[in-house]
Amino acid sequence: MAYRELAPEAGGGRPIVLIHGFFSTAQVNWIRYGHAARIAAQGYRVIMPDLRGHGDSAKPHDPAAYPPDALANDGFALVAHLGLTDYDLGGYSLGGRTTMRMLVRGATPGRAILGGMGLDGILDTAGRGGHFRHILTNLGSFPRGSNEWMAEAFLKTVGGDPVALLNVLETFVDTPRADLATIDRPVLVLAGVDDHDNGSVQALADALPRGEHVAVPGNHMSAVTKPELGEAIAAFLTHL
Repeated sequence: MAYRELAPEAGGGRPIVLIHGFFSTAQVNWIRYGHAARIAAQGYRVIMPDLRGHGDSAKPHDPAAYPPDALANDGFALVAHLGLTDYDLGGYSLGGRTTMRMLVRGATPGRAILGGMGLDGILDTAGRGGHFRHILTNLGSFPRGSNEWMAEAFLKTVGGDPVALLNVLETFVDTPRADLATIDRPVLVLAGVDDHDNGSVQALADALPRGEHVAVPGNHMSAVTKPELGEAIAAFLTHL
């Protein structure tokens, strides 16, 4: 598992683990558009893994390498490897869902961020899984400019491995609504104002005892390119 770090100029800093979305990488989600730098400027040590099957991490083609909840397992392994005990945790899209899986399975960050995620994407993962399976099994067939065509174009820009990514879909695990009520820490539920890809963002915030919804410009794809995303995360982390 590959990961990157960005620390404050003075070194040290409170750790935050940030997990990227499906098809993407740590470099694209967190570094390219300046979000990691904005958060590090607030005194944070930003730790950004590449998910299994993505980026610079291993991309095995054996389906046995992708058991249910494998991504959350990898998150726990990274936290243990780095010896993190007092830290924050968050992610965007699939990274947000992975963060949720870690939370309901016992992760104890001080604060958590669920970016690009709505209630449906947490309770029922089959819909988005089916959408991406359709794309990955029909590459080269989509009309130019369609949502599927744009997703495929993005896949090409990051050098994604379609076989590995199809296997990643098998790791998705639904989270029961009742489990959301057990999360007893502040959670920022953050998404583009035009992002409806994973259901209602407000409903997800409302289902969490200490959920807070913030909208930023953009849709599911474009919100990560906007400075407001990193600014909102930095503000949430430093709010007392």
